[in-house]
Amino acid sequence: MNALLVLHPDDNVAVAVRAIAASDVISVDGTTFTSATDVPAGHKVARVAIAMGTPVIKYGFPIGRATVDIAAGSWVHEHNLRTALSGASTEPPTVARAATPGAATTNGAMPTFMGFRRASGRVGTRNEIWIINTVGCVNHAAEKIAAQARQRFDGMVDGVYAFSHPYGCSQLGDDLSHTRQILAGLMRHPNAGGVLVLGLGCENNQLDALLNAAEGIDRSRVRYFNTQEVADEIEEGVEAVAELVAILIRDSRTVCQVSDLLLGMKCGGSDGLSGVSANPLVGRIADRLTSLGGGVLLTEVPEMFGAEQVLASRAATPAVRDEVLTMVSDFKEYFTSHGQPVSENPSPGNKAGGLTTLEEKSLGAIQKGGSATVSAVRRYGAQAPSHGLTLLEAPGNDGVSSTAMIASGATVLLFTTGRGTPLGFPVPTIKISSNSAIAERKPHWIDFNAGELLDGAATMNELTDRLFARVLDIASGKTRANNELNGNREIAIWKDGVTL
Repeated sequence: MNALLVLHPDDNVAVAVRAIAASDVISVDGTTFTSATDVPAGHKVARVAIAMGTPVIKYGFPIGRATVDIAAGSWVHEHNLRTALSGASTEPPTVARAATPGAATTNGAMPTFMGFRRASGRVGTRNEIWIINTVGCVNHAAEKIAAQARQRFDGMVDGVYAFSHPYGCSQLGDDLSHTRQILAGLMRHPNAGGVLVLGLGCENNQLDALLNAAEGIDRSRVRYFNTQEVADEIEEGVEAVAELVAILIRDSRTVCQVSDLLLGMKCGGSDGLSGVSANPLVGRIADRLTSLGGGVLLTEVPEMFGAEQVLASRAATPAVRDEVLTMVSDFKEYFTSHGQPVSENPSPGNKAGGLTTLEEKSLGAIQKGGSATVSAVRRYGAQAPSHGLTLLEAPGNDGVSSTAMIASGATVLLFTTGRGTPLGFPVPTIKISSNSAIAERKPHWIDFNAGELLDGAATMNELTDRLFARVLDIASGKTRANNELNGNREIAIWKDGVTL
């Protein structure tokens, strides 16, 4: 494969698929140059001369402006490129074009997987018991209950897991509401065949209030108590789990249509190749699943900054379009109200991987949503529709945004990464690498290697078919994601307020 890859005909930069040394001869659009500097894999090279102050174009859209004159064949990064974002504006980008169509849908019979259909009508991909805490004070007790229950009931259910967090006490206003909404979402999640809610008794996040917030939950599959009110909370908890196990052992997987799947799309530890291989691949899965009637969640609102008009142009209705722009504008105001610039992104790791500006990161990140119509917008903690592409309010932080998608109903996460991360969450978290190097170095983290596209080992269509089949196998319980095998299951809750 060529050292440089052009992503869109309008682009004035190309992406280095492999590292380029200072002495290497490279070709850009038939013109040959000797590289003056090293260019790491995933970074950008100018296709043509770019004048100071003019837009640098990637993905067919501007990703910032040149701060100096850039010669054709030169490395383009922080030394000569700056963001053009400022304030809370949602004005359209300087260069506009229609979205590129995604992958064709599966032909023939509707694909199926083996899932657990719940009383709510939603379908789970696991049959687990989740221990949800009202407050961080009972984290240790919950973990001890889960550990003892796993030993006692090993093999009888898919697992017993406690999800620790530091909140629920001394919280006010939106912080308390956010904590309660996320915990309620976890309580009604279809992967949780049974739920034990563990309270303390004196916390702001009172047990009764949390139970009332979990609208639509099957109360026959919930057990709860305050630890201040029992003699031995560990013994009481394990016995409560035993009651739930007696219910769950009657559950069995049944044939479900793929339209019953709700996938969450996430990226973390991105590099300059994430928007070239892994994110577009996940976008193909989004297009395929939504066209078959399934659901997809896309979040990380700060990683929509600079690309919001692309998403808004795909809104199903004018009302949805307005909701997209309002959600992004509100999040920008959240930044500016705290005295932070809206362009305070990418991370140091992103920059080392080749991402220079937030516009560049955002245009690559939104590719995880493919070209599907944006059918709905949901605010943080709200239940998501089970069909179509939904944009969900949450920050870009991996733990917070992944937890938000799960609380809104996602039963499997597709998590793309260029630099790698061991993070995992309550549902199967399928890690998809943008390059083969991280897949080879961290096979215990990475579940699927999209870097084969860049190596010339597979086409995008072949990878799409293989990844779609892998998702169905994991959803059916035929195999497990690495986060499950490694025991990486965490949650994180968004906090932005006063603590008493």
